[in-house]
Amino acid sequence: MKKINLTITGCLGRMGQQLIMSSKTAKNFKLVSVTENRMVNKEIAGLKPQLNSKNAFKNANVIIDFTVPKCTLEVLKIASKLKKRVVIGTTGFSKKEEKLIKKYSRKIPILKAGNMSLGVNLLVYLTEIASESLGNNFLSKVFEVHHKHKKDHPSGTALMLGKGIAAGKNKDLSKIMGKKYFNRKSFPYSKKINFNSLRKGKIIGKHEVKFSSGKEIVTLNHESFDRALYSEGALTAAKWLINKKPGLYSMRNVLNFK
Repeated sequence: MKKINLTITGCLGRMGQQLIMSSKTAKNFKLVSVTENRMVNKEIAGLKPQLNSKNAFKNANVIIDFTVPKCTLEVLKIASKLKKRVVIGTTGFSKKEEKLIKKYSRKIPILKAGNMSLGVNLLVYLTEIASESLGNNFLSKVFEVHHKHKKDHPSGTALMLGKGIAAGKNKDLSKIMGKKYFNRKSFPYSKKINFNSLRKGKIIGKHEVKFSSGKEIVTLNHESFDRALYSEGALTAAKWLINKKPGLYSMRNVLNFK
C-alpha cells in the first residue's frame, strides 16, 4: 500500500508532538510537513515547521489538526481550496464556528471528534444506551478532569457525553444543558444535565457519567493514562478518511457504531 502523506499542525503542542512520535512508527504514513502559528527556527522530526499555508499543505493527502478553533478554521480555509482531507481533534468551538466546519465539509472530507480514543467513543455509545434505557426517572450529570493547561471547559469529550445522554432521550443537548461548574469538589443533579470540570496537575483525562434515581446510581467512566491513544486514534481516523467523499464524519463512523 502506498504511504499516506501526512501534515501535522500545531507541531509544538502536546498533541502535535505526540502525533509526530506516533507517525514515526505508523507503517501507512509519511510525514511530509509540520506547521505552527509562529516561525520556528529548529527542525521537528527532520522538517522545518512552516506557517499554515498552501505551500505547507500542498503535498499532504490528509492534515491532522489538534490546535485551537481559530487555527483550525484557518487550516480548513486553506485545505478546502486544495481539496485536502482534515482530521480535527480541536475542541472548544462556538456554534458559529461549528456551522463553518459543516460548510467546509461540503467541499472536503472532514472527520471531527472531541476525542479520538476507542474507549471514550465506546463510553459515549454506552451512555446513549443507558440514557435511553433508564428513561426520565433518572437524572444525569457529567464530571471531567484534565491537566492544568487545558483551557476549554467542559471538555469536548464531556460535551460528547452530554450529547449521548441527550440523544438517548431524543433531545438536543442545547435544550437540556444545565450548569457548567468549574473546580467544584461536588455538584448537584438537576432536571437538566450539569457539568463539572476540574483542572489539576498532569492528568491526561478522566470522564464520568452518573445516572441517579434517588434510590440507586449508575456510573460509567473512562480514564486515559497515555496520550498515545489519542494520536493512534487520529491516525486510524486519517487512514479511514482517505477514500471518503466530502462530508462531516466522526469516530462513530470509523468504529461503525450504529
